[in-house]
Amino acid sequence: MFAIDLRGRHALVMGVANHRSLSWAIAQQLHRAGAALCLTYAGERLRDDVQQLAERLPGTLTLDCDVTQDRTIAAVARRLHREWGSVECLVHGIAWARREDLEGKFVATSREGFQAALDVSAYSLLNVTNHLLPLLERHGASIVTLSYLAAERAVPNYNVMGSAKAVLEQSVRQLAWELGAKDIRVNAISAGPVSTLAARGIHGFTGMLRHHAEKAPLRRNVTREEIGGAGLFLLSDLSSGVTGETLYVDAGYHVMGL
Repeated sequence: MFAIDLRGRHALVMGVANHRSLSWAIAQQLHRAGAALCLTYAGERLRDDVQQLAERLPGTLTLDCDVTQDRTIAAVARRLHREWGSVECLVHGIAWARREDLEGKFVATSREGFQAALDVSAYSLLNVTNHLLPLLERHGASIVTLSYLAAERAVPNYNVMGSAKAVLEQSVRQLAWELGAKDIRVNAISAGPVSTLAARGIHGFTGMLRHHAEKAPLRRNVTREEIGGAGLFLLSDLSSGVTGETLYVDAGYHVMGL
């Protein structure tokens, strides 16, 4: 098997909530490849869980970062400038919407709920990238964010998160164009349904998993390890000619018309 070597590179992984998080799956792959890691957590409520996970990966930093607060993003950038001096890999796995905006009718989404979902789930990619730009452009970097098929299809109960993912994928293309001259690549992974903390907030998620496994060409759901491996590929030199893309890791479900 071809081994990806990321020794000497630095990876900031955002969006780890617990051991089921897709960001955590990517972080584990990056660690195995030799990258230095920093995991961020959003507030005290998640701090202990993320720190316990970081202890499994020796040498991993953990930093508080609430992406709705510019000061905390700036603080992360300053700390990584002191600790590392550059960031070669950035994983943006952040998504959030208010529960009532996922459980109710999409047409009734409140102004505040719509703005909150897009702020956390889509705008944060731009804002974090902007704050980290001096570190990302030092040696060239690869950025990976996490999306879902609801960015382009109607998915029952996904509601405002579908809107946020659509904005996120457009942002990937626009950032890829704007940052390409700085040798910074930007891509998204559109993952099939996986049981994560965020996914459990979607009404009918268990049925979604079953339907996906029945209809996907591979006749199964994808694993966290498969998504982590795709993330490692996009963050490594094996994908050096790939940018602005959405890579589907969904057992082929997106190609089906029925």
